[in-house]
Amino acid sequence: MTKPKVLISDKMDPNAARIFEERGCDVDVITGETPEELIARIGDYHGLAIRSSTTVTPAVLEAATNLKVIGRAGIGVDNVDIPFASGKGVVVMNTPFGNSITTAEHAIAMIMALARQIPAANTRTQAGEWPKKDFMGVEVTGKTLGLVGAGNIGGIVASRALGLKMKVIAYDPFLTEERAIELGIEKVDLDTLLSRADFVSLHTPLTDQTRNILSRERLENAKPGIRIVNCARGGLIDEAALKDCLESGQVAGAALDVFAEEPAKDNALFGAPNFICTPHLGASTTEAQVNVALQVAEQMADFLVNGGVTNALNMPSLSAEEAPKLKPYMALAEKIGSLVGQLAHGNLTEISIEREGAAAQLNGKPITGAVLAGFMRRYSDTVNMVNAPYLAKERGLKVSEVRHDHDGAYNTLIRVNVATSQGTRSVAGTLFGSNAPRLVEIFGIGIEADLSGHMLYIVNDDKPGFIGRIGTMLGDHGINIGTFNLGRRDAGGEAVLLLSVDQSISAEVVAEAEKVEGVKMVKALEF
Repeated sequence: MTKPKVLISDKMDPNAARIFEERGCDVDVITGETPEELIARIGDYHGLAIRSSTTVTPAVLEAATNLKVIGRAGIGVDNVDIPFASGKGVVVMNTPFGNSITTAEHAIAMIMALARQIPAANTRTQAGEWPKKDFMGVEVTGKTLGLVGAGNIGGIVASRALGLKMKVIAYDPFLTEERAIELGIEKVDLDTLLSRADFVSLHTPLTDQTRNILSRERLENAKPGIRIVNCARGGLIDEAALKDCLESGQVAGAALDVFAEEPAKDNALFGAPNFICTPHLGASTTEAQVNVALQVAEQMADFLVNGGVTNALNMPSLSAEEAPKLKPYMALAEKIGSLVGQLAHGNLTEISIEREGAAAQLNGKPITGAVLAGFMRRYSDTVNMVNAPYLAKERGLKVSEVRHDHDGAYNTLIRVNVATSQGTRSVAGTLFGSNAPRLVEIFGIGIEADLSGHMLYIVNDDKPGFIGRIGTMLGDHGINIGTFNLGRRDAGGEAVLLLSVDQSISAEVVAEAEKVEGVKMVKALEF
């Protein structure tokens, strides 16, 4: 088996390359290349490990014909075109936890610097002044810290702030009451937070919903004398409004590590009163850089070698431990999805994936992804679990998941339902011997079949002599039958025949089969 090839295109801890090699990958470390040089080189690689210097554009992704995964050593992936990567079926990972402590500590440092005006006092003291009377600070003890975002980093900031005897409140739509109690903080809405907080620290990603979350209106209506810290992402604060509020005194101080445009070599906030800034240093500690480099190498190697998916931004997570257990279920799901995609007619608007028995106890997202990967091949030959959900969304396909706790006729079952112009159509499959995918029902008719290779699907009248006629016709065309699988609703009624053959079935053979007495519908299948 050929080893996966990985390119490390940005400077990172040398132990990252060692981890790739130990996990069974070939790795090249080539940094500082121009975009044109990267485009010329990238086609040879299955994995690309980056930090912030490399920009993965559509042009790079078009040239990356073998690329399976991009790993960002750090949280932000602004330098990766994720929608385009998803369309190409490339997994994009980041390392959201490797620099959490470092970023949280930087936010706490900014809070302390604001409270005691340390940067300005340092500058003037080193200039030969002794401006003791000009710097009257405030204590943080007893003050209220408002967290906008209480995820991993926000939670660490909360614990540090509580250690400083601050009161902590938080606005986060995803924060549960139970988690708030666990952190020892109070959950509030954003307007309440801004009306009560003495300090505000931002810890949320930049999305369409969070862009300028601290708008001019919110800044002007906040508690007078509030102090604001942003070590998360640029663009969360209206910078022009912040400058005006600093100059008016509505905001007593602001400390930014990130800006809407970086590098921020010329910004309206520069020179504003009580303004502190650093050049995006939140993750800049030796420990953090080592951690994210090692984590991205481990995650990418697990994916390339074992199929594990961790911290992916465009695909359901699938741990290296889960992957072997889920592998046969995903194979079954993909085959069932493919069968439905090949048989269903017309413009499909809805698809439902049901799991029962043992399948209901597993991580359902990868199973759904596998169903969509098989199903969406009716539209494209380059579909995988990464881009299938995006293709489904583009086509307006509504996807739902249903988990049944009850046990059915089989120990495990996956059922796929699609809404067609003729009504709902359903296909179901199970695993034999824990790992052998097997079809057990098609459009309400019970039938057991292994879905593989070249197959012929026939709907026919259940009349004597039919099997002989279809066998003779295939024999006349030199087509050898591998397996014969039959199912029917009622004796003498509608029946289904699924047979595997040793070669691809041509349109000519399909047309000939349609002429056989008793045939109602014929479809050539490929798995």
